[in-house]
Amino acid sequence: MAKTALITGATSGLGYDFVQLFAKEGYNLVLVARNQQKMEEIQRTFSDIKVSFITKDLSIPNASKEVFEEIQNLGIEIDVLVNNAGFGLMGDFNELDIKQQLNMIQLNVSALTELTYYVLAQMKKRNTGKILNVASTAAFQPGPLMAVYYATKAYVLSFSEALVEELSNTSITVTTLCPGPTKTNFGAVANVEGTKMFKSAMPSDVVARQGYEALMAGRRVIIPGGLNRIGTIAAKFLPRSFAAKIAKSVAKKD
Repeated sequence: MAKTALITGATSGLGYDFVQLFAKEGYNLVLVARNQQKMEEIQRTFSDIKVSFITKDLSIPNASKEVFEEIQNLGIEIDVLVNNAGFGLMGDFNELDIKQQLNMIQLNVSALTELTYYVLAQMKKRNTGKILNVASTAAFQPGPLMAVYYATKAYVLSFSEALVEELSNTSITVTTLCPGPTKTNFGAVANVEGTKMFKSAMPSDVVARQGYEALMAGRRVIIPGGLNRIGTIAAKFLPRSFAAKIAKSVAKKD
């Protein structure tokens, strides 16, 4: 019987790349995103796998619970959960819209946590499953001008690594993907295109492929790109005040 992957933020960027990767391996798919038209197009693309979709804005409280309830109503068991949905904003914390920043916390942190909670309970009953949480190299240091975004990704990394230890006596694995700047629509939404950090942005399909392979191998954390790995290692040894200054400098536009 074919396994099923649940992918959030499935209609663009890394999410869409994950759709292609899992479909190629014969997984049935459950897609979650706001863009119903795009999900319908994806559904029509594949004839050899089952593609279900749930139109939902995960930045709204309780949306994750509603998604899981719909999955249960469909009688679907999730074998792989990909928590990919998320967004960022650039600017001084007190000048950015507070409602948007709270929506970011809801999507990047609360929705991911809640959906993991419900799906993991199902996985534990079967003692099998894989979870991929998409964080960022932002998880490794403070991020002036993107203060809330960096903080949300630090949460995702810490949360995911804690789950690895909690699940160490099970057959369930949790992998955290920590990409650096990636060529998706994230840059436009976050208003970081044209900044120093995005000069060396990696192709999204390359990042997704490395994340997928790490997930299948049961790896704890994957950081695509040699420079990104060096940067995260350096951040561990630098004073956090200095790491914050570096993060601020690369967030500025030329």
